[in-house]
Amino acid sequence: MSPAPGRGALQVRAAATALIVVDVQERLAGAMAVASFDAMTRNLLVLIAAAERFHLPVAVSEQYPQGLGRTVPVLGEALRRLSPSALFFEKTAFSIADEPLLQSFLGAGRGTLIVTGMEAHICVYQSVRALVERGYSVHVPRDAVISRTPANLEVGLELLQRAGAIVTSTETVLFDLLERAGTEDFRALSKLVK
Repeated sequence: MSPAPGRGALQVRAAATALIVVDVQERLAGAMAVASFDAMTRNLLVLIAAAERFHLPVAVSEQYPQGLGRTVPVLGEALRRLSPSALFFEKTAFSIADEPLLQSFLGAGRGTLIVTGMEAHICVYQSVRALVERGYSVHVPRDAVISRTPANLEVGLELLQRAGAIVTSTETVLFDLLERAGTEDFRALSKLVK
């Protein structure tokens, strides 16, 4: 088991953080429980809004899009509206960690990564495991990842934690980024989780 992260690794600071969305694609989405997928999508939209507000760089992977389709439209549209737009890249490996476009993205000096997406026990897990091994502080909001079955989601969350990720929630990440109430950022973003 990995050692517990240091106190600094537990904080999500906007200036040091990037958001990664793993494989939330059309055909794969059809295999998910509708209520769980809808809940994950709502949380991803909150995190995308926070990324926009705090100017977090965002990367989006698509696993074999010829077979699994592109990122689901509601998320794809929100991600493309970001300025700058999210970095989209295709992959066939389950882990995102060795993809050349992601390597240049990670070279931007962000040591904290918020990793979300599908499936928690496969692509999210293998990606997070490799990113933690490379020294990143990885936060995985448990309500912003999903697997086809609840049992595989639980396996994924347990493995993520054992790999050294910080398993958290969308609200925890959001309010960590906000740091304080009473600001314009707080007024704009806190209403998204009411």
